[in-house]
Amino acid sequence: MELTQLENAVARPRKTKGLTVSLATREKDVLEAQKLRYRIFAEEMGANLPSRTPGVDHDMFDPYCEHLIVRDTATHEVVGTYRILSPEKAGMVGYYSESEFDISGLHHLRPSLVEIGRSCVHPDYRTGATIMLLWSGLAQYMTNNRYNYLMGCASISMADGGHIAASLYKQLSQQYMCPIEYRVTPRCPLPIDSLEQNLKAEVPPLIKGYLRAGAWICGDPAWDPDFHTADLHILMPMNKVSNRYANHYLGSSE
Repeated sequence: MELTQLENAVARPRKTKGLTVSLATREKDVLEAQKLRYRIFAEEMGANLPSRTPGVDHDMFDPYCEHLIVRDTATHEVVGTYRILSPEKAGMVGYYSESEFDISGLHHLRPSLVEIGRSCVHPDYRTGATIMLLWSGLAQYMTNNRYNYLMGCASISMADGGHIAASLYKQLSQQYMCPIEYRVTPRCPLPIDSLEQNLKAEVPPLIKGYLRAGAWICGDPAWDPDFHTADLHILMPMNKVSNRYANHYLGSSE
């Protein structure tokens, strides 16, 4: 897999405490990320991931995506990953989000709209350092390529049948709902009205990080039966990212 100049924005590794982050430059790198995804989503979380290759998570979007990876510099193991779909490549295959939401309201943003997804971290590396590297790689990618909007599906487990997800949505939507012109509609809505909505629940760290950085929730959650999750559509205008987060993730991590 060759990278164009555009795709090479964060290919130079950044380092912190024995970890590096970069864009995958070889098919081997992508395969390692896909194996990590399978381990986390299928084996750990129980997602239904039909795969042509045992132990590998891949779908129709992967060939069009760039794959951000974090490696342990001692073991050379891929321990964290995000996949990134640029607006140019989305013009060829569409956005993954469109399989879960009607995002036609975001059509005017498409020339500068990047989608991220399939984020996961190895159980032994679920620390602030790993997340910081992944997010710094994303931030650098957005800045270097002058893209203005970042979106994705942020998941909440439905192990309890969806009551926690409904309660979290009710809680978060009061503060973080986007302006009406950015609203999306779930294709398979979580049946919020039939679920408990007043449970006390801790916000998942990834969603908490998105919202603190300046992201919006763009509408009611979708139910993803393959991943056993309720998914929130998240949109982050880069001009809304707080100075504290911008300095943190765009600053040097050497």
